[in-house]
Amino acid sequence: MATLSDIGVAAAINILTALAFFIAFAILRIQPFNDRVYFPKWYLKGVREDPVHSGAIVQKFVNLDWRSYLRFLNWMPVALKMPQPELIDHAGLDSAVYLRIYLTGLKIFIPIAMAAFSIMVPVNWTNHTLEQSDLTYSDIDKLSISNIPVGSDRFWTHLVMAYVFTLWTCYVLKKEYETVALMRLHFLASEQRRPDQFTVLVRNVPPDPDETVGQLVEHFFLVNHPDHYLCRQVVCNANKLSGLVNDKKKKQNWLDYYQLKYARNQSKRPIIKTGFLGLHGKKVDAIEYYTSKIEKLSEEISSEKIKMAKDPKFIMPAAFVSFKTRWAAAVCAQTQQSSNPTVWLTEWAPEPRDVYWDNLAIPYVSLTIRRLVVAVAFFFLTFFFMIPIAIVQTLANIEGIEKAVPFLKPMIEAKAVKSFIQGFLPGIALKIFLILLPSILMLMSKFEGFSSVSKLERRSASRYYVFQFVNVFLGSIISGTAFQQLNKFIHQSANEIPKTIGVSIPMKATFFITYIMVDGWAGVAGEILRLKPLIMYHLKNFFLVKTEKDRKEAMDPGSIDFYTGEPQIQLYFLLGLVYAVVSPILLPFIVVFFALAFLVYRHQIINVYNQKYESAAAFWPDVHGRIIVALVVSQLLLMGLLSTKGAAQSTPLLIALPVLTICFHRFCKGRYEPAFVRYPLQEAKMKDILERTREPSLNLKEYLQNAYLHPVFKGGDDSDSDPEFEEVELEPTLVPTKRISRKNTPAPSRKSSGSAGPLLYDAQGITTP
Repeated sequence: MATLSDIGVAAAINILTALAFFIAFAILRIQPFNDRVYFPKWYLKGVREDPVHSGAIVQKFVNLDWRSYLRFLNWMPVALKMPQPELIDHAGLDSAVYLRIYLTGLKIFIPIAMAAFSIMVPVNWTNHTLEQSDLTYSDIDKLSISNIPVGSDRFWTHLVMAYVFTLWTCYVLKKEYETVALMRLHFLASEQRRPDQFTVLVRNVPPDPDETVGQLVEHFFLVNHPDHYLCRQVVCNANKLSGLVNDKKKKQNWLDYYQLKYARNQSKRPIIKTGFLGLHGKKVDAIEYYTSKIEKLSEEISSEKIKMAKDPKFIMPAAFVSFKTRWAAAVCAQTQQSSNPTVWLTEWAPEPRDVYWDNLAIPYVSLTIRRLVVAVAFFFLTFFFMIPIAIVQTLANIEGIEKAVPFLKPMIEAKAVKSFIQGFLPGIALKIFLILLPSILMLMSKFEGFSSVSKLERRSASRYYVFQFVNVFLGSIISGTAFQQLNKFIHQSANEIPKTIGVSIPMKATFFITYIMVDGWAGVAGEILRLKPLIMYHLKNFFLVKTEKDRKEAMDPGSIDFYTGEPQIQLYFLLGLVYAVVSPILLPFIVVFFALAFLVYRHQIINVYNQKYESAAAFWPDVHGRIIVALVVSQLLLMGLLSTKGAAQSTPLLIALPVLTICFHRFCKGRYEPAFVRYPLQEAKMKDILERTREPSLNLKEYLQNAYLHPVFKGGDDSDSDPEFEEVELEPTLVPTKRISRKNTPAPSRKSSGSAGPLLYDAQGITTP
């Protein structure tokens, strides 16, 4: 069993490891040739110049100012200096609110840790239950609830503190929810004009034999929103075309490189091999080869565009519809458009950067089936994930390898090799799977068909949290695989499950302390070192960078991986809340994690990360909900634990805690969540009035008409853009209709009116011959 001295040694090792990472970072970050790795965001903003372009030869690569090495920790106060409004303006609201998750952890656990160590630790420590028993225990166990004798009145202390901790946590959560909701509303009211403020995504447009999707959408909204409709952009299936354009860009990049190479030395034409990775095959002139490839791809792109323009199968029953005001867009996005609730479905359009274009081509009717398939697949992944790992580990053992490759048997039987295989390969198989897990979950989310990157990440984060709860938290507390746990729970009554888990919780405190130090302390310190991006940048810079554009792409600033980072944070919330009453010794390690992570990620957000999209903190309700789940789980497990300790009088009083916590969650959901899913009409109207006052001559249609054109049609050259797909005319006043049926738009059609010519819808939706 681990003792306090053992924990102290482990803490010292991890502190020294984290300090080593910080020192390495402090040295590497001030070297000129690493500047693009540790400050890429400033390069992307165009406010930082590459230091390697000036000074002496040595100074281009090595910092010779010895005083800068003495200030190796000055990045910490600098990271804390930027005020929140400036941080939001610099990095966006998503990044600023992501940091508040760590700040919320500090606000919750610092007072809880102080109260636990001043009240609960003395209550636990001053007993002699473990000393008088025959059980094997450690010094840590003497600080936990395990040292309280069965049936003791001291359990009332734990019950009262459970209420105190719950009330404090709920208070902090309410204040944070209120603060973030106000930040979001202020951000939406004060930010610059964005296309998504005026646009809704319309899905499941009903088919009509008389009109195209674009015509049908325009007529529907001219009739039903006559004073506010502005323009529309239909959604097309451009996935194949997008692949061709991306392939062309890669070939163009290589062509630029070889042309540059030839321009520097015209005595020799560049030659390449046409085989795999250029390692074998026929030797050809590189410039001519890539020129011919680009010409061929250009022809394929043009052919694909013509096919898309003529074939209505490429047009999906969906469109981005823009309005003249934010108020009108808010009304449309938040109301039912038809008497049939399954058609003309409207929702707020994601901002253009946030749109996941590949999924817009998925038929809406298939989304429910896809989500059912993914739900079943995720269930099996969660509870049976050890099966493929066991298979890989079986193949990775001595017998499996000897059976697969018998000629290696003499070498495998060597003692050193045998020890390496037995001790290393099985573990690495599990590690590789856990590394790949977030990518697997993201693929599942993409298959489900969500239309924005932010929704993909939020769904992946939710599943990653469930997976960690089952396989990391419960899997560590209860021995065996998740499937064995499930089987055990199925064959016992529901009220026995908290007891089963609760009894095991105090015994696992040491394991989780070690986990927090390794993953939380050293892991967070390793994040700031950016070892992988550092190595990859220099490898790309040496082998692959051909142009200045390549050098910019090689920087790879990355972004906050919300779908992996946030569930990991939630695991620490869960551990802290579960062990706050059971074994408070865990709390200081949790506090150190949140403080260190807040500091590191603030630095990264300011200097490194470049967010791919801005959702205006739409993820906060998920964060709040998962902390509530952790709080309820901690209460149920404490209830189960106390029920095994003979605390029959105090245990029933804990039943009220989960009920009160759930009621609190419902209150917050009703009070604050609407700010994250709806846009108040009052705020929208105020923003519209202010904008019209400041910019009375604003041409909003010109601003919006191509905002949601598929990126593949927005290329920088003529081959990648095509006005044929920019369907919206600038100032149409009358829209001719070819309608015969009346099932979608309740207005007179050509036949029903008896007119000889086509009818026209004017801006008021009135038809004229």
